[in-house]
Amino acid sequence: MIITWLAIAVLCFVIGFALNKLFPADYKWFMRLRRPRWLTFEGAIPFIWIAIFICGITSATFLWEAQPATFNTWLIMAGYVIVEISVLAYTPVMTRLRNVRAGAIAGAVGFILGIVLTTQVWQISSLAGWLLMPYLLWSPVGTYVTWVMARLNPPEI
Repeated sequence: MIITWLAIAVLCFVIGFALNKLFPADYKWFMRLRRPRWLTFEGAIPFIWIAIFICGITSATFLWEAQPATFNTWLIMAGYVIVEISVLAYTPVMTRLRNVRAGAIAGAVGFILGIVLTTQVWQISSLAGWLLMPYLLWSPVGTYVTWVMARLNPPEI
């Protein structure tokens, strides 16, 4: 179990690192954006995402352990990768386009993909499905915050 978890964690990190190198984000632009006054928990967001990624990695591990190396499991593992890419695409999409609304759309797409993944995972391992719940609970919050920020920061023309 530890070896599986470690392999999945390393793969998750490598995908994130590669995407960051291929599609760097403009964090300076992002940090200049106006935020809603009620967004008092922004400092906690990186820790929330770390917890969500740990839950996702653990979910994938439990799924793999429940049904190792079947064709269906490989397809679902590809689903985990697709959801990870959609989550990590949020910032580069938004900052490259300099359009906060594009970030909100990217977040909503990630949420929908997360629902699809969870329904497939749940059929094999309910524990693995439960471990995806933090993402499904947080994603709409993040998307809503981004949507509010889009109204405060109209697209540059």
